[in-house]
Amino acid sequence: MRVSQYAYFALSSTQMSATEITARLRVEPDEVTMRGSRIADPPRPVAHTWRVVCRTARLTVDEQIARIVDRLFEHAERIGALAAELDRMDGQSGASRLQVVRIYEHPNGEEEEDTNRAEGLAKLAGQHQLLGWHLGARALEFLRLTRAQLDVDEYAYG
Repeated sequence: MRVSQYAYFALSSTQMSATEITARLRVEPDEVTMRGSRIADPPRPVAHTWRVVCRTARLTVDEQIARIVDRLFEHAERIGALAAELDRMDGQSGASRLQVVRIYEHPNGEEEEDTNRAEGLAKLAGQHQLLGWHLGARALEFLRLTRAQLDVDEYAYG
């Protein structure tokens, strides 16, 4: 089985642009989207989005999340305050989220390794080295401080 995965932290708003979010946070994003940039009516995407992304191959989800948290943790309280403002401005919750995306059988995904990762453990077929993950106390504190929702999407390719 081939697995492709990545994680990102995002702030989204129907009212505030990604440029304004960047100016308010004083943190450069890796990616941005602009509301209505693909289709004007109805607007697609539906919101402006500011993202910090980890697409580094061969890392587990928790390692990808740790890279994002390490990059943003010092800004977490400011992010949380802005997320609360965006929720009020947009009239709904969910401006802040940590997203995990995993795609099974992706042609560019990573193959399952035949070797054991931990000494003394027998690896069975179907125990892909990227499967399984956890959130430690620091990541959970980051989610709390940033008022972020956790969203995990898993897809079969094709």
